[in-house]
Order: sequence, then structure tokens, then C-alpha cells
Amino acid sequence: MDIKKSRALNGEVIIPGDKSISHRSIMLGGIAEGITEVYHFLQGDDCLSSIDCFRKMGIYIENKHDVVRIHGKGLHGLKQPDSVLNTGNSGTTTRLISGILAAQSFESILNGDESIQKRPMTRIINPLTQMGAQIESLNYNGCTPLKIKGSPLKGIKYRAPVASAQVKSCILLAGLYADKTTSVTEPYLSRNHTELMLKSFGAKLESEHTTTTIYPAHQLLAQKITIPGDISSAAYFIAAALIVPGSQVLIKNVGINPTRAGLLDVCQDMGADITLENIREKDTEPVADIIVKSSSLHGTVIEGAMIPRLIDELPVIAVLACFANGKTVIRDAGELKVKESNRIDTVSGNLALMGANVTPTEDGMIIQGGAPLHGAVIDSNADHRIAMSFAVAALNCEGDTAIKGSKCIDISYPTFFKDLAKLTR
Repeated sequence: MDIKKSRALNGEVIIPGDKSISHRSIMLGGIAEGITEVYHFLQGDDCLSSIDCFRKMGIYIENKHDVVRIHGKGLHGLKQPDSVLNTGNSGTTTRLISGILAAQSFESILNGDESIQKRPMTRIINPLTQMGAQIESLNYNGCTPLKIKGSPLKGIKYRAPVASAQVKSCILLAGLYADKTTSVTEPYLSRNHTELMLKSFGAKLESEHTTTTIYPAHQLLAQKITIPGDISSAAYFIAAALIVPGSQVLIKNVGINPTRAGLLDVCQDMGADITLENIREKDTEPVADIIVKSSSLHGTVIEGAMIPRLIDELPVIAVLACFANGKTVIRDAGELKVKESNRIDTVSGNLALMGANVTPTEDGMIIQGGAPLHGAVIDSNADHRIAMSFAVAALNCEGDTAIKGSKCIDISYPTFFKDLAKLTR
């Protein structure tokens, strides 16, 4: 994909459904009683992987694009798949579904693409094993493929070494099947979509500070869910409008769950002109329309408890930092190394190619803003967030930018370039 410097972005855009919530709607719908209806479901490759896995386990799922209907069979209604459960590029599918599979009455094998086969699964293998699960890495490297033989599970109190919604969710889903309560304590609070949705389906759980406790469940009941727009996808249009002079963009129906909305706090810390309008709650999730105007930005420090609230947005925040006055420091973000790519390396390396003053560190990067950026050939490393972040950077760079492997954007936002074009024409 070739991208040229853009004129001002103007207009409005409706962002596709939240990826995290879309995944969870399929999983909880599959193990609930009755038909769960999901509106504004994200039709990205990752979420389609979740649908495919549950179809292989006997769950009838109608995907009509405007509505997805999941014909749930209850907590114990899944059947043994007759082939490998292919999770594609989706870490969310791989980790969350493992918690459900650990308690089933059958054996299954999980595997994904080349990227998934490098991502660490020990972080779920360890707590599930403590619960009594029989789960092993077939290549003995702590990664997929995983072989999971369903077993009776016991409740545990688990202290997670990193704040990860995927790890927490995996354990909570397994906890539905345990013999007593299961609790997860994180160093910082990660996104809480699983907790909110579990409650809406009838599960009993409690949250206090960074600890969540779930009680064994007898049944979950089907729901109707309207998924808000994904703030991680909205981030690219927020950043684009901020850095391209003369821009004003309205982004409608965006989820602003406080455990996810760290991006908005950082942008405002940097001096961004951002307004939230029409704030309301939709199916347990807070939603708003976001108005963004081009702004003069300044550097900031991003660290600590803020990191889990914006981990997926850090690549595009790094782009913003290049157009800000002064220094931006990102630290405590070692998780960037184990995403679809090593995002510390891919972000800092590609920004340097464009002329940015960026220094990678062990757990983040330091960016001195203000250096003029120029077009370059950007390798996305098949990472959707890298591809979209550098598409945004290219909008305010001199010369042309070519993004290699931009097809990976289909993982989370298949209509990204189409929606971007509407704002720049």
C-alpha cells in the first residue's frame, strides 16, 4: 500500500465493533443456554477465527454481518472437534478458549499461524495446570500447538506476574467450571470486558481493586449484545486528525471503557483538542462520540498503571510523539515485545527510517519530537497495528510511503483504508 501526504481530514466515521468484545460474545454465547444475538460484530479475521473454532465444536453460528446469532448449548454442550482448532493470528482466541477447553470432556489441539506459534502461552499453561488442567505445548517451547485434555478443575488464587486481560479472562472462564471460587490478582488492572459480559450472562463474580473472583456456574443465559466501536481502531483516526493540520473528525459510537481508554488521557495530557459527546451506556459498556481537531502537541511520560489501558495503542501513540514538541518517554511496556511482532523493535526501527529521533529501551522507547519525517518503505512484519500506525504517520510525511504487508490490517479493521479515504477526499 502506497500512501502520500494528506490534506486535512474532515467528516465522520463509524468504527467497526470492538475486537475484544466481539471475541467474548462468541465464547460466552457458545456456552450459554439459548440464542445470543450480537450486533455490530467485528468481521475481522481474528474474530472469524473464534467463530470457526466454536463451529468446529458443534455450535451453530449464523453470521449475517448485521447480526451474529450464536445457538448456545450450555456450559457442557461443546463436542470434540474432529480437526485442529485453528486460531489464526488471534492471541485472544487462543488464550481465552483454552480456559473453556480445560474443563471439557474431550481432548483438543489448538494452533495458529506463524506469529501465534511464537507467542508465549506459558502464562496460561501455568495457572490452568494449577487448576488441574492437562495442557501441554507439543513443541515443548511454551507456545502453540497446545494439546488440552479436559479435566475436573479446582478453584485457585492466582497472582498474575503481568497485567493481561487475556490471562485473566482465561482463568475466569476456567473458573466457571471449578469446584470453588477462583480469583486472579494483577499488578495493575487490565481491561474488564470479560467481567462485565460474564455478569450480563448471569455469572457471579466480584471485583475489588486488582483482584477478580468468580464463582462456579451452573448455567449462563443468552443475551442481546450491541458492540461499541473499537477504541483501538478509533485511535488511528484520532491520531491522524491531531497531526494533519486543519483536520476535524467526528468518530461515532466509540467504547470508552475506562480500563481501555488510556489513549484519551494521554492525548489530553499532550494538549490534544478532543471532546466527548453523547456519552451513554450500551449493554454494560460506556460509549461516546469523539470530536478531534488538529492540535499542537507536547511530549509526555507514559508508564505504570497506564500501560494496560493502552497497550494496543502504543504504536500509534509513538507516532503522535514524533509530531509533538519535546520528549515522550514510554516505559513499563515490555509486553510490546510479545505482541504480533516485537513492537518495540518494529515501531522504533520504522520510525527511524522515516527520520524520527527515537531510542528503543528494554521496556519501551524515548522519542524526541519535532524532527521532520519523510516517506519510507515500512515493513509491517505482518502486524496490523504497525501497518495502520505507519499509515497514519505517512499522512504528514514529505514524500511517498510504502507499507509492506498491509493486508494484515484485515485482522482487525478490513475497511480501514476505505474509511480513511472518505475523510481525505
